[in-house]
Amino acid sequence: MSTARKDVELQSERFSFAGTGEIYSYTTLMEPPEGFENQAPYTLALIKLDEGPIITAQLTDLDGPVAIGDRVEMVTRKLTTEGSQGMIVYGYKFRPVLARSE
Repeated sequence: MSTARKDVELQSERFSFAGTGEIYSYTTLMEPPEGFENQAPYTLALIKLDEGPIITAQLTDLDGPVAIGDRVEMVTRKLTTEGSQGMIVYGYKFRPVLARSE
């Protein structure tokens, strides 16, 4: 068995996303994984961003049922609190697009 390592050159390109898209698919978790019990039930969705990629995200700020094709926008929300000092971890979630006043 060879333990030789091949060096791989990675090329990267920076992308910016608008943070908007539509619900591609979704499910509501009634029995969440360990550490998320206090958030149940909650809805996870596949979000198809306007630029094309599909990402997984929790839906938040839901006032009613969701449907495939609903427009959503990214928001920053508290994900969890960790450690003995209560460090708050923030991340992204998606909510229904809010009506904008002009």
